[in-house]
Amino acid sequence: MTPLRRVTLALSLVTLVILFGFVGYVLLGFGPVNSLYQTMITISTVGFNEVEDFGAAEKFFTMLLIIMGFASVVFAAGQVIEFVVEGHLRRTFGRRRMERTIANMSDHTVLCGWGRVGQAFAGHTRHTDRLVVVESDPDRLATCPYPHVPGDATDDAVLAAAGVARCGTLIAALATDADNLFVVLSSRAINEAAFIVARARAEPTAEKMLRAGANRVVNPHELGGSRIAALVSQPHVAEFVDVVMHEQGLEFQLSEVELPVGSPLVGRTLGDSHLRATTGALVLAMRNSDGSFVTNPSPDIALQDGQILIAIGTDSQLESLRVASGSDHEPPRWPVR
Repeated sequence: MTPLRRVTLALSLVTLVILFGFVGYVLLGFGPVNSLYQTMITISTVGFNEVEDFGAAEKFFTMLLIIMGFASVVFAAGQVIEFVVEGHLRRTFGRRRMERTIANMSDHTVLCGWGRVGQAFAGHTRHTDRLVVVESDPDRLATCPYPHVPGDATDDAVLAAAGVARCGTLIAALATDADNLFVVLSSRAINEAAFIVARARAEPTAEKMLRAGANRVVNPHELGGSRIAALVSQPHVAEFVDVVMHEQGLEFQLSEVELPVGSPLVGRTLGDSHLRATTGALVLAMRNSDGSFVTNPSPDIALQDGQILIAIGTDSQLESLRVASGSDHEPPRWPVR
């Protein structure tokens, strides 16, 4: 039983003793007000005189009420003191504040699993102010600095508490493929527009996750193997890409910018837009709305609604590119596969 439940039980016990005393004195012939007053002064042991004449029955009942009342009050006081001293009150109010914070979030990222993969993701994302973590292990959760929901991510009620219905992105990074598959299936049923990325250990499971609604599936073992191969065959290229993608202190960064509907760039060619000259950012590739890539795009290529520009530049240059494209800084949403 949780400390809060014990405090609730103790206070309920005191309430029952008060009700017991009130009903008992009424049955002994006391008026309602006198019954309640006599009950309260008896339980609190303040030592006031009896409000009415006591016979043997009243005396025996009062002695029983004193024992019951004293025991219940002492028990309740002990539970309340323990609750406050051990910090449960602070944690309870902290939990309530966190729940209100999560309830006010929208288009945020829900991270299911605060293990090594989940912590690595949090360490690399730039949107930690919109991150909600779901984790069932209290020891792991104690190290989480972000708003979090304790519980099993495969439980729909836990996903609802994390605001999955309002989230923009969901990361399924639990320990087993079965749990991640369940999270993907449940989350897609709750939120059809969310961008879902799932972790998978086996290739057959990855295919099932895509069918269940995941937009992307990542196999950490396969990813690690491909990185090792890249470091062996082309170490400088691999290290440069890693640094550009993840090194916060580097001057140049890789980023993606979506061309929204009504963008001033739509209908113009890449050359006519003069993005390199006006923003300083260099467009390395483009992704069309059907998912196909165009690498090293020609200046004659026409810009269209929903295209993703993959560019390199400084933070200010990339920001200028976002302003020029009319982007609202939100991550792109890909069709559910």
